[in-house]
Amino acid sequence: MSRAAFLDRDGVINRDRAYVHRWEDFEFIPGALEAMARLGDAGYRLVIVTNQSGLARGYFDASQYHALTRRMLGVFAEHGIVIEDVYHCPHHPGGTVAAWAVDCECRKPAPGMILRAATEHGLSLPESILIGDKPSDIRAARAAGVGRAFIVQSDNPESSLVATGADAVFDSLAACVDALLGATAATPRSSYSTP
Repeated sequence: MSRAAFLDRDGVINRDRAYVHRWEDFEFIPGALEAMARLGDAGYRLVIVTNQSGLARGYFDASQYHALTRRMLGVFAEHGIVIEDVYHCPHHPGGTVAAWAVDCECRKPAPGMILRAATEHGLSLPESILIGDKPSDIRAARAAGVGRAFIVQSDNPESSLVATGADAVFDSLAACVDALLGATAATPRSSYSTP
């Protein structure tokens, strides 16, 4: 079985602009692409797990979500970044689109997306990591049995909460990957032992 790096999307890979669904509003966070490439080179299979409640809320539709995802994957391919899969949860119990206005097992902090990825791609969860920007990301990782889970700071107010339960908190995905892979320039906000 392989180890994976489960990555949240908004706030980790791209700026969290609240329900981003148009490519012209999608902005990669500086250093994110390089960090993802380094994770892949280090043997992590990259899996994106993202809550997309804007679908349930009616802010955008599935075709818009998939069009943006295709553009994003195209940029990854241009940078030699291999994405194992992208999982998204369209649900929210308070949504206005009836088909998606439900409680589910995939919306983080539920572990459904992570467990599905592990089953479909033969991933070892104890050997894997998750990098998110909200406590719900960390709770999903813990519920799924992911080995280590990290928070990165983002535009989302929840990313600044101290009591996230994360193994460490970093300024960005790039800083997190620097620490994971032993870069000397890494300065995590809390103690972390390199593997």
